[in-house]
Amino acid sequence: MSISQADLKLLAQYDTPTISNVIELFEVRPRSAGFMDPRIRACFPEMPSIVGFASTATMRTACPRPEGAGYNVLDEQVARFAELPGPAIVVFQDLDDPPVAATFGEVMCSSYRCFGALGIITNGPARDLDQVRRLGFAAFSNGVVASHSYSHIASLHQPVRVGGLEVQAGDLLHADANGICNIPTAIASEAAHAAAEFVAAEAVVIDFARTGNRDLKAYSEARKETMRLIAELGKRVGGHEGRSKRLEE
Repeated sequence: MSISQADLKLLAQYDTPTISNVIELFEVRPRSAGFMDPRIRACFPEMPSIVGFASTATMRTACPRPEGAGYNVLDEQVARFAELPGPAIVVFQDLDDPPVAATFGEVMCSSYRCFGALGIITNGPARDLDQVRRLGFAAFSNGVVASHSYSHIASLHQPVRVGGLEVQAGDLLHADANGICNIPTAIASEAAHAAAEFVAAEAVVIDFARTGNRDLKAYSEARKETMRLIAELGKRVGGHEGRSKRLEE
């Protein structure tokens, strides 16, 4: 199922926790699934959310490139962005355990940005952070290191596992300072439009708390109203009829 550019932009207006909460209402997967673990952190937490489609790859840095391996893999990688239904988010699995050197730096991120990618996610380290920040290119990694050592791309558009999440080429991802989650394409458009209602429901108790009113009864009523509104939204988007329809699709 495809998702429009307008809905992608709508999804990007919300943070990843909100999108994760909304996905839960659809009851299409366990609540413990669909997101990367805390090992993967935003290099630039101040940057806004990004939403795009995974361009997967694997990387090695601990040993030299195998004899006979091509040097044009980066060219092929950016060319394959065109296979995706929307903007790319590059997702690298560093195959070395533990990771040895940087998965990406300024040259790679400049190249990805040139061909329309929005960001990069890896379980390996980053480098050239000041330069990549100036590009406005979102980046997520497990740390920082100075050298790229023997870095070379080992495979393209194969399934990868990063931060405990299995990612397939073309998966729809939402990422920001809070982390990274996968959005099932079958519910992506509905989730984009349900997010505003979810935020409005949470605002009932949040707005009450901001008043500084310490009346426990009034606070309890505000919290119950938030829970009621979220439950109603959940019934509409996650009911048996809706689940059956999405499974058929």
